[in-house]
Amino acid sequence: MALVFRTMAQLVGLSLSLLGWILSCLTTYLPQWKNLNLELNEMENWTMGLWQTCVIQEEGGMQCKDFDSFLALPAELRISRILMFLSNGFGVLGLLTSGFGLDCLRIGEGQGELKKRLMILGGILLWLSGITALIPVSWVAHITVQEFWDETIPDIVPRWEFGVALFVGWFAGFFLIIGGSLLNCAACFTQISPSFDHYTVAELQDPIQNLEMKNTPLKI
Repeated sequence: MALVFRTMAQLVGLSLSLLGWILSCLTTYLPQWKNLNLELNEMENWTMGLWQTCVIQEEGGMQCKDFDSFLALPAELRISRILMFLSNGFGVLGLLTSGFGLDCLRIGEGQGELKKRLMILGGILLWLSGITALIPVSWVAHITVQEFWDETIPDIVPRWEFGVALFVGWFAGFFLIIGGSLLNCAACFTQISPSFDHYTVAELQDPIQNLEMKNTPLKI
């Protein structure tokens, strides 16, 4: 029963981690970190991401322009780029490391302790990936809320609001953390070694054989 639970925890944890990593990559490149709706021109919406700003028009479609300089960006966007790259890198390493630690994988089948360590290391890397994905989206969301309720800005000035990418990033971080936790939980379940089973069966069979030998009458 413990072996079945551990195998299921490994597969579910790896699947959630893979989904979280894909969402983290999408969050990095989506241009909808912030949305700006203009009341004077309702047919035109602006979006901002880590790499570009876009304007969406009902007649002209979407047009995007890349940022000219990395140093000219606000601090939260500069650091968010770095953290999202770290999140994607930690996610790849975590998926590869924990993948080699799966019980269903034939590679290293006789090295249970090594697989356990790989599984724990993969879970820790996926934790780091989830945390480094949650920090930038939460920081940008915090700055957006502060600027939205800033009383020094006139009411006539449009305010930035939450974009879709922030919610995708939150889901990515939570999936990565949950997946890494399941992998670490799966590593805590120790599998009974086959040699122990063989020794136990042999130990039970020896008294039976001895008893049969004592009950067998001697033939002269």
